[in-house]
Amino acid sequence: MVDITYHYPPELFQLLVDTIPRLCRSKRALILFFRGAGLTDRHTSDLEQKVIQDKDSINKYEIVRVILQRLNEFGEHALRERREILKRVVEFDDFSSCWDNDRLEAKGLVSEIRKVVNIKDSFTRMRQERGAESKKHIEIKREEMSRIQEKKKKIESVKGELNALFGMTDPHKRGTALEKVLNDLFRVHDISIRESFRRVSDKGHGVVEQIDGVIEIDGEIYLVEMKWLSSNVGKGDVSNHLVNIFNRRSGRGIFISATDYTDPAIQVCEESLSQVVVILCKLQEIVMLLDKEDDFVEFIRAKVRASIVDKNPYKAYMQ
Repeated sequence: MVDITYHYPPELFQLLVDTIPRLCRSKRALILFFRGAGLTDRHTSDLEQKVIQDKDSINKYEIVRVILQRLNEFGEHALRERREILKRVVEFDDFSSCWDNDRLEAKGLVSEIRKVVNIKDSFTRMRQERGAESKKHIEIKREEMSRIQEKKKKIESVKGELNALFGMTDPHKRGTALEKVLNDLFRVHDISIRESFRRVSDKGHGVVEQIDGVIEIDGEIYLVEMKWLSSNVGKGDVSNHLVNIFNRRSGRGIFISATDYTDPAIQVCEESLSQVVVILCKLQEIVMLLDKEDDFVEFIRAKVRASIVDKNPYKAYMQ
């Protein structure tokens, strides 16, 4: 039913004044119609007295007009009664109780009121749907902003942890801490990870592989090697990582180092590009990435493109 919070609009008001008298044969029946809609003495008592004392002093149309006007003036306090009256008119279907000369016109008027109510209902529903859609959109934006703020907080935390590493002097503790920091960075960017693990020989040869970590980006698996050496990364350092990648079909490699790479180390990686995809990163690049609040996944994608297309596994960040 149309939601009228204060009064019947003029068009609907006049239609009701024209219609309700035709649905009731007598003035007493008219009063009973309103009583059935929940109206009390305060709405109808003086009109009832007029009907009783001098039935010709007021006609049915005047009775309806006065009652509806009063309901309008009562505002939201008469909301229930206005809705019930409208409901009774819209649902009216036994026109046999009408006078013969009123029956056809009553049917047409009730039909017109139904159309008006349906149109207003449609607009009300559209407004409600737009309101609900707007509310949903605002809630989505709020959740999105919350996620962005939370991600920024986590990135700031990772940045702080990473900066703290440069003050550490114990190489072993620093290396272990570096793994944790980078794994935290992967998590911030929703990258699937597997932390460092060892593969032990089932033939009693001890540890045959030490993998610092495994991540998955765009459906591709990357073995990650992290180094914080006192000197530049040499050919032997990257070769061990390349062997681990070669031993896995379709695997890719990421090497992250706090120090630079020697020319032989870069060359052996370039030569390996015919068989595997490998990229070389410096820790300083990741520091820059965090400072600029750039996306780590896009950083890796750019590195991979340079490695595959340009045969350059060591293309610098923002080069």
